[in-house]
Amino acid sequence: MRHETTATHPRNEATTYRDRLRSDLVICLDDYVRLREILVDHDLAEELDRAIVAPSDRIPESVVTMNTRLIYSDESTGATREIELVYPNEADSVAGRVSVLAPVGCALLGLSTGQSIEWNLPNGQVHRLRVEHVLFQPQSSGTNPAVAGTLSPAA
Repeated sequence: MRHETTATHPRNEATTYRDRLRSDLVICLDDYVRLREILVDHDLAEELDRAIVAPSDRIPESVVTMNTRLIYSDESTGATREIELVYPNEADSVAGRVSVLAPVGCALLGLSTGQSIEWNLPNGQVHRLRVEHVLFQPQSSGTNPAVAGTLSPAA
């Protein structure tokens, strides 16, 4: 998946990185491990190869991780939406739970508040998505649903 990313600097100037794969994807170790288990042949697998993987306690609270609740805007249309980024089996469009394997979910994973990315729609249209606000991030709250279901009680 080729993206054009834009980061806004304190002077409100934008720096564009053209024709470059998203190499600034930040992902926590627990999410990385679980995503690797479910990804086979998906564009996100290539992005994970280049990701900056860090322990959960080292992920800034402004970074979109799995199970993050956030507000993003589509700068191309002016629409704003609140979603939760989830694993495919947890997706529910009515509840605003977007799969990480959906194009918008894949695009938002690893971005920080204020960052935007150009998203190429299947019909050839390009939309610029911008993370406006991270409302809840499991790592910053001390909970991580990515591993909660994988722990077994001590014998």
